[in-house]
Amino acid sequence: MIPDTMQYIDHGKGGDPSVMKIATGPVPVPGPGEVLIRVRHAGVNRPDVQQRKGLYPPPPGASPVMGLEVAGEIVAVGEGQMPWKVGDTVCALTPGGGYAQYCKAPAGSCLPIPAGLSLAEAAALPENYFTVWSNVFFRAQLKPGERFLVHGGSSGIGLTAIQLAHAFGATVYTTVGSDEKAAACRAAGADVAINYRTQDWAAEIWQITNRRGVDVILDMVGGDYVNRNLRSLAMEGRLVQIGFMQGPKAEIDAGAILMKRLTFTGSALRPRTNEVKAQIAGGLRSRVWPLLEQGKVRPTIHASFPLAEAAAAHTLMESSTHIGKIMLDVQS
Repeated sequence: MIPDTMQYIDHGKGGDPSVMKIATGPVPVPGPGEVLIRVRHAGVNRPDVQQRKGLYPPPPGASPVMGLEVAGEIVAVGEGQMPWKVGDTVCALTPGGGYAQYCKAPAGSCLPIPAGLSLAEAAALPENYFTVWSNVFFRAQLKPGERFLVHGGSSGIGLTAIQLAHAFGATVYTTVGSDEKAAACRAAGADVAINYRTQDWAAEIWQITNRRGVDVILDMVGGDYVNRNLRSLAMEGRLVQIGFMQGPKAEIDAGAILMKRLTFTGSALRPRTNEVKAQIAGGLRSRVWPLLEQGKVRPTIHASFPLAEAAAAHTLMESSTHIGKIMLDVQS
């Protein structure tokens, strides 16, 4: 039985974490090509924080409720040819609406629960794995034997990138803010973890690679990191920008792009079409889901909070003291 109403997190007009409150509203109705999921667990991500602050509005037609990834049971399906049926358990990338007891998602953005993973672990997969797979392996074309640098290695994105790059045969470098985080990244598969608070990471990369640089960089920091990234790339190197924690404006030496034939690109996952997300999901299912089921890669969950304590989850996220994913336990 699907109820008429559900609980969800309302962030009102936006602000600090204290604006987040439990509210009651109608259960979404899946449209053509969509499924309705009874949410068991939902992931907390940086874009949620930006949305709560009023800096990252949902795309047209998306739920105004925060939450970009969930796991649970399908309880209803919309019209059209459907690869899923009522009763299937899935994890899903959503355009919004995950901080709620029920959430609708495009059918093509759903994936089965990998064997051996709990629903909570599965809910930690979509946002990070879709992001890393589409940017590092599709957009940047990271190849076995290449050198890869990811900033913020102890974040959910960072640990995912480290594990996948290592699993596919790259040499992996990362930057972190503490020795504890460095140890966690090395345990996840990083060959080198540089504490940017005590070391000049760009100088270290240049020295470690014998002044060659790295082939691919995944960056969510922005700001003055952009120019340092360009200087840290090898010939034909690729810089992929997926966020701007230090802001989107930077003064760069564009000569490095010309002289080293660099590629500077980037993408945001949420605005992409359902068709593109379905293609990414297909790649994950065929190339990455077997690694999860073999135990070669696995999400790291730092902490879980009840839905009603979403504000505490956001406070932890903004502290940047966590290692891995922060989750919401929505329904038992």
